[in-house]
Amino acid sequence: MAQRVLIVEDEIFVALEIEDIVTSAGFAVSAIAADRAAALSAAPESDIALVDLNLRDGPTGPLIGQTLARDFGIKVIYVTANPSQIGPAAEAALGVITKPFRSATIETALAIVSAANDDLAIDLSAVSGFIPFRQGPGASRGSESAG
Repeated sequence: MAQRVLIVEDEIFVALEIEDIVTSAGFAVSAIAADRAAALSAAPESDIALVDLNLRDGPTGPLIGQTLARDFGIKVIYVTANPSQIGPAAEAALGVITKPFRSATIETALAIVSAANDDLAIDLSAVSGFIPFRQGPGASRGSESAG
């Protein structure tokens, strides 16, 4: 069964573009959520989440990402034009894909995340357009940039 991806994005055209990328890459979309309530409602049916920061109910993306990772065990990747706004919520996520994004960045990140058995073993540092927060066992989040 294909891993299920929750898309947390309030701009419908961006959400539909991400949905097309996700399904073309062989993943199922569990839901498109434009706010916290919809995201948490879809969480039990999701394995991976692509989360924007500024949503219909305000700048709730960072808290949503934390909750999805902590309470549901979902592998979280932020997708935003404003990565500096993530703040402490970065600890819960694997990293961030910056907008504007390339389809290949999302496809590659999803393939690596879905192939890993343990999110501590996931290394996305080589994915172009992806800023990793955690790069493997014992790695600190941080100041290293993808090259």
